Amino acid sequence: MPEVFIDNERYEFEGDYMALQFILDLGKEVPFFCYHPSMSIPANCRQCMVKAGQYIKDEETGEYELDENGERKIRWFPKMQTSCALKLSDGMVIQTQETSEEAERAQKDTLEFLLINHPLDCPICDQAGECPLQIQTYKYGPEGSRFEVKKVHKPKRVQLGPRVTLDAERCINCTRCVRFAEEISETNQLTIVSRGDKNYPMTAPSETFDDPYSLNTVDICPVGALTSTDFRFKARVWEMNQTPSIDITNGKGCNIDLWTRDNEVLRITPRHNPEVNDYWMPDEGREAFEQFNKNRVSRPSITLDENNQSNTSWNNAVETFAEILEAHDPDQLAVFGTPHASVEENYAFNKFFNLLGASNARFTPHIIPGYGDDFLITDDQAPNTNGCRLINLEETDDTGIQSAVTSAKVVIILSDDLVGRGVLSADDLADRYTISLATNQSDTTEASDLVIPITCVAEHAASYVNIDGRIQRSFPAKETKYTNRRLNLEMSEGRLDRYGTNFDNWVNEEHKIDCLPVWEFLNHLGERIGLEFQYDHSRAIFDEMSDRIDPLKGISYERMDEELGVQLPIEQQEVTQA
Repeated sequence: MPEVFIDNERYEFEGDYMALQFILDLGKEVPFFCYHPSMSIPANCRQCMVKAGQYIKDEETGEYELDENGERKIRWFPKMQTSCALKLSDGMVIQTQETSEEAERAQKDTLEFLLINHPLDCPICDQAGECPLQIQTYKYGPEGSRFEVKKVHKPKRVQLGPRVTLDAERCINCTRCVRFAEEISETNQLTIVSRGDKNYPMTAPSETFDDPYSLNTVDICPVGALTSTDFRFKARVWEMNQTPSIDITNGKGCNIDLWTRDNEVLRITPRHNPEVNDYWMPDEGREAFEQFNKNRVSRPSITLDENNQSNTSWNNAVETFAEILEAHDPDQLAVFGTPHASVEENYAFNKFFNLLGASNARFTPHIIPGYGDDFLITDDQAPNTNGCRLINLEETDDTGIQSAVTSAKVVIILSDDLVGRGVLSADDLADRYTISLATNQSDTTEASDLVIPITCVAEHAASYVNIDGRIQRSFPAKETKYTNRRLNLEMSEGRLDRYGTNFDNWVNEEHKIDCLPVWEFLNHLGERIGLEFQYDHSRAIFDEMSDRIDPLKGISYERMDEELGVQLPIEQQEVTQA
């Protein structure tokens, strides 16, 4: 097997490898800026240089030549090599900055050149704290600058598009953003303009950077040149909690991180999963932070007279719900699950009404034909259509939903804006007692007689099955009125949470939504009507499902965490608009 020697250690390899990626895969470090594993290799930042050579082998005998000490002779390449573009070969010898003073000096000199015209504005830069240039300058850079001349100035605060703002002075011309627009999103909306020390990325004249994946360029920018217009100057990275989750704005289920401070989601970034979304996500998935923070249903509400909803207590909400159920037969109920809620929510919701004697909950897919692309945006607008099928909810079309409502006295809707998406009209619900269990205010909640606030994906642990049949799960990132970050082991703590108090001026109790997980509310409702129904946590629901549903056997939250989701052995169905 081919062998390579890195910092005096021997390693074997198979196939084609570039030196930098091989070194990174070993858990070792070589600094770099322009390289990205999912894009082409320009080798233009020159930061990843190493000293490289080859053991000398006799072509006739195939034996390595030895020196007077019996060691293999090395023929060093005449110049330092960029490791990102250096292809490994059998017998190659590489010395990184760990063992080579030449490599260490080359990296330090490169950083000094990169910093010649770079503005020293780290204290006000959004990238501070997660900036590769800042980090590598501390680790590998010079202790000071020898350049005392005036720096070159470039355009600042340039609105490249609706979501991305450019500070050209910070750009180091790694070309990551340009290559992303050419190779990944394929919109070709960015290029490098000007020459020499005056160049920077820009759109063509009169063009706008409205790429539906534009904010990925902010993620991969190794400096603070490209920033998110929505997130600029909102928070420092060390002030926020980083929580893994799932994008719920479409059917792909991109892996994401939710960044929260003071119980608000301030930004959403992609999390690497090679089986789902690689390093990327669509911009519309990032805008879900507003859905988690704003227009939330907080406290139950009840309609006392026409078009007049008033907040009420949880006890009154449970009592009202119970009285409605007791006053009607199960066959008078129209129960609707939703592909917008998790597997656990739909399962618990459906089981509750099955125990009452109602038939399986119905659901209809949320499809916009032609909306998707061939990448990460799908026609399916919901994250869990296959999950609803997995637990055998009754799939129907708009007509089927309308027919069920027409023949019912009571309509119970789980977290789906059926009115807002045109499946039902407010008039369809006018003569029926309508109960919505909802996360956000919507046209459907406005048309409802009783609204029960429930947790969203940012506030509970739950699983979702994407359009490819892969089940993945979320973690709670936000507290509610009834949860505590320090007591929930699945919730992360940031520095402000760990060392702050409720009396600090950054704490706002209004950011905690007065809501409950679906299963917890149904626990209270079941207790009131004498129904044997109790789930203490979503894990208990999933454990029951994994025992009863064949495709889920052997699957657990822990396995989903370890494998970044699990591909289910289910037959894929084409999701079409019914």
